[in-house]
Amino acid sequence: MKLIFDVSDKPKAGQLVVFALQQMLAILAATIAVPLIIGNGLTPAAAMFGAGVGTIVYILFTKRKSPVFLGSSFAFLGSMAAAFAGGVSMQLGMLGLIVGAFLAGLVYVVIAIVVKFVGVGWLNKLMPAVVIGPTVAIIGLSLAGNAIGDLVKGDVTKQVTEYAVSTDSGTPEIIETVSNVPVGSSYVALICGLITLAVVMLCSTYGKKTLRLIPFIIGILAGYAAAAIFTAIGNVCNIDALKIVDFSVFSSYMLTDGSVSLKTFVSLPDFAFVSGLKGLKEFDFTYFATIFVAYVPVALVVFAEHVADHKNLSSIIDHDLLEEPGLTRTLLGDGVGSIAGALFGGCPNTTYGESVACVAITGNASVVTIFAAAIGCMLFSFITPLVAFVDSIPACVMGGVCIALYGFIAVSGLKMIQDANLDDNRNLFVVSVILIAGIGGLTLTFGDITLTEVAAALILGILTNVMLSKKKATQPRNNYNKIAEANSVRTLLHTKNVKL
Repeated sequence: MKLIFDVSDKPKAGQLVVFALQQMLAILAATIAVPLIIGNGLTPAAAMFGAGVGTIVYILFTKRKSPVFLGSSFAFLGSMAAAFAGGVSMQLGMLGLIVGAFLAGLVYVVIAIVVKFVGVGWLNKLMPAVVIGPTVAIIGLSLAGNAIGDLVKGDVTKQVTEYAVSTDSGTPEIIETVSNVPVGSSYVALICGLITLAVVMLCSTYGKKTLRLIPFIIGILAGYAAAAIFTAIGNVCNIDALKIVDFSVFSSYMLTDGSVSLKTFVSLPDFAFVSGLKGLKEFDFTYFATIFVAYVPVALVVFAEHVADHKNLSSIIDHDLLEEPGLTRTLLGDGVGSIAGALFGGCPNTTYGESVACVAITGNASVVTIFAAAIGCMLFSFITPLVAFVDSIPACVMGGVCIALYGFIAVSGLKMIQDANLDDNRNLFVVSVILIAGIGGLTLTFGDITLTEVAAALILGILTNVMLSKKKATQPRNNYNKIAEANSVRTLLHTKNVKL
């Protein structure tokens, strides 16, 4: 595709700030979601700082040639939960997160060393375009449910208590379950999400150069404004169905002690290593073994997604990142960056498909923009109102954005196989197996280890490709037609004694 800013280009200062903000908005919703899901002292601010640190490390290792942001990895959610479940205290659990991230990063370092000596030729044979393409598509398609689920959801909730009768213990007992459910109408949320999506599409398609470069900022602001208006009307008229934005987020962040103080405006994130150091005295081999089993196998799975992301990004910037700066450097950047990020945020980092999609849709592949976004994340983490604002963006608005982002990831994967001969059953079966396994949601669980649908689909695709690889590739049928037509012309000209 044609890029407006290439990898080595440097936008002007004013543009750079806006472009960096857009990259941040594209990845922040997912980045702060991981600590919110895990809890146990993890905070969005620390995760933001850790993501910024990890991204800078990655940029340095890749010699400023790979324009992608690193954020909190969802693949390690189960591993992180196991770290806290196996620890005797929150401090030990926090230390477990850091040790786990170190072990996962070490897996990347070991693979990087192997690649350094044997090259990437084996990888291209094991995972050609016909395998990587549909796998990248599955990365986007597997997130489709999240995007649509968010699209019809507001952030204002109320507690609902449900009662059920259980006879598991032999005697009937009442089980009480308390959950938070949105009070806003799904139709109102849908309107806000579709406004966001429409503005993103219009700016990206019809906007002039500047608008085309920042469609997500304009779209999020438009969707947020619509949601805020609905919420304001709902608050004034006491209509719960119109309440979409949870403005109480601002008070929970900015008025932690009930009054205005320095923390209302600036506060130091709760870095993971500060709490983790206090758990050193409780650390033993048994707990280390728990962390090892929880993290290392997942790192091997995420490696496959690392390759898929970089193959996808390579196709967008028209430069093979696995050759230059090389898979060794991208692995080292991802692995060491994940370790560095977890020291601060507690969350292992990984390259973000949302960031890759943002690069593709806006045509801005400038690494300087990614670097500025990393610095911006680190600065944001100290500014309380900004952290609160990011957290207050309603799910429906981000759902509208994610339809575009995840959709583009899926389409970019399908574009990778547009030159493959799908008339050849070998290729057809490989693509079919990956798409059906991924879309069907095939997951495999071994104890505490879960292979996601992306990993399971990729493994099945690789096995299918290897199993059928002995069959020689055939030409597409349309090529047969062209060859037959050319032979007919040659025969006709030969009978007329015409020299070619």
